[in-house]
Amino acid sequence: MERVESRVLINTGHGKGKSSAAFGVMSRAWARGWRVCVIQFVKSGRWKVGEKKLADHLGIEWSALGDGFTWESEDLVETAKLGAHAWEIAKAKIGSGEYDMIIMDEITYAINYGWIPLEDVVKTIAERPKRTNLILTGRNAPAELIEVADTVTEMTKVKHAYDQGIRAKKGIEY
Repeated sequence: MERVESRVLINTGHGKGKSSAAFGVMSRAWARGWRVCVIQFVKSGRWKVGEKKLADHLGIEWSALGDGFTWESEDLVETAKLGAHAWEIAKAKIGSGEYDMIIMDEITYAINYGWIPLEDVVKTIAERPKRTNLILTGRNAPAELIEVADTVTEMTKVKHAYDQGIRAKKGIEY
């Protein structure tokens, strides 16, 4: 396979910080004058998260297309449709060649739950425009995704406040 100028990064694992790390790179890319967009596959636009506020302030495109955690879903068929729709949006943005960086937050869940075909994601990544860097996040990244990536980081949980009954904190978790 011919190497392209752009990079594919994957943040996976059961530890905290997969999305946060991606949003750190988002800030770096914006500071370099790159055109950036974020597509969230699970999180919904109803959540008032700090990183979205930052993206709005910076003029970064942000699409939160999910309906929340799957275990809270009242209609998993609709949740799956939203995930598939998010992929169609992401695929169109990747194919457009208009972006320097696209972050697909929590895409691994949409793949692993069968909402979107892994083969299509891998093919789209491999055939992306030369300028389009990608960051994919989520637990349990499939081996085929890892194979097509340039950099894969696995976040390992050593200890997490939530396991001790401590709820998410504004400014830390969201």
